[in-house]
Amino acid sequence: MKQSVYKSYDELPLLLNAVLIAKVLGIADSSAYELMHSKDFPVIKIGSRMVVPKENFISWIESQLGK
Repeated sequence: MKQSVYKSYDELPLLLNAVLIAKVLGIADSSAYELMHSKDFPVIKIGSRMVVPKENFISWIESQLGK
């Protein structure tokens, strides 16, 4: 299992791409891409680029803790 390189939410940039999400969650890049295509994941498209706003990502993580 990969380990996250980030120690707090404050270290994250405003927008996260799949590679950063993989690093934060400690998962493979391919798993992050799959997650970004999930229906309930907070992705926004900027042109053909898919990114996740930091605040939405944090909210998504917190919502997953309640499941």
